Amino acid sequence: MTDEPLKIGVLGYRFMGNAHANAMARLPMFFPDAPDVERHTLVGRDEEALAEAAERFGFSHTETDWADAIEAVDVFYNLGPNHVHVDPSVAALEAGVPVLCEKPLAPTLEGAERMRDAAAAADVPAGCAFNYRFVPAIQHARNLIADGELGEIRHVRGRYLQDWLVDPDAPWAWRMDADLAGSGALGDLGAHSIDLAGFLLGDAVGGIDSVSGHLETFVEERPVLDDDGDVEEYRDVTVDDAFSAQVAYESGAMGTFEASRFATGHKNDHTVEVHGSKGSLRFSLERLNELEVLREGDRGYETVLVTDESDPYVDHWWPPGHVLGWEHTFVHENYEFLSAVAEGGEFSPSFAEGYEVQRTLDAIERSDERGERVNL
Repeated sequence: MTDEPLKIGVLGYRFMGNAHANAMARLPMFFPDAPDVERHTLVGRDEEALAEAAERFGFSHTETDWADAIEAVDVFYNLGPNHVHVDPSVAALEAGVPVLCEKPLAPTLEGAERMRDAAAAADVPAGCAFNYRFVPAIQHARNLIADGELGEIRHVRGRYLQDWLVDPDAPWAWRMDADLAGSGALGDLGAHSIDLAGFLLGDAVGGIDSVSGHLETFVEERPVLDDDGDVEEYRDVTVDDAFSAQVAYESGAMGTFEASRFATGHKNDHTVEVHGSKGSLRFSLERLNELEVLREGDRGYETVLVTDESDPYVDHWWPPGHVLGWEHTFVHENYEFLSAVAEGGEFSPSFAEGYEVQRTLDAIERSDERGERVNL
């Protein structure tokens, strides 16, 4: 382990680039035991926008070629669109550079398999950025399930609802192209729910045995706008706008998942419920400091504010009751990943775990295509 700061390279400087750069800046303030990092190289295609972002995010160098960035850094963050997840991540791992890649792991199962295999062959951490695992309330919920507080798990429900595409004139974006994104609401939103369910349940229900899926596209084409906001053309939407799926676990437990970009009135409604023989719990991302818990003998749910110093990560922040927000999940995630890099440890969720989520996404798509249940 070196005393020199870890030189970080980041591909992508928009939504996720902003979130992770903010997390890196917060680490030394609130996690003094985190490894020192240098925000070194920011990677993108538009040189002018890239330079502006690098200045805002605190990166000292820019590159338009991700291969050059990999050679210059100690750690590589792949935060680009889904279709650029595979090649840069595999190249970095083959060069011995640890990788944190945004979710879903890849646009296709074949791509995810390449990434999983590259990670298995590399002697460095490779993580898939499912940031909601690092919400204190989620970690508290996982501990309750592992301790048997809910008894035998019978049912898990996950939903992720947004409404940013309700307007049929909302402009086309890369997330609506199967070649670039892989899938729509399924991979963008459903991946979170499926991973979170697996994280919460642990070994309580075994693996996923089979799935039945339904995908729907409500608006078949959308406008491409020029710099003045005028319509240049219309492009096909080749991914799903919404999906639902039923999952059978090896234990006999059931799972129900849905996601939509057409859920009018829902901005970022990510909710998960787990029901067992002795109790239940509910979590909503829109109230991420709270966990609703029903224990055996109770007549209703108790709302627990998960902000005590004994709760995961909270001792690094504010006094009890001073709530955390969405951006703090990235700080926790970066802390765990960079600590694993510095100490030569393992990070979870790994590429192998990201691949398992991708297997489920792929099976849901195949179920919809075939009109029948698919075994995993």
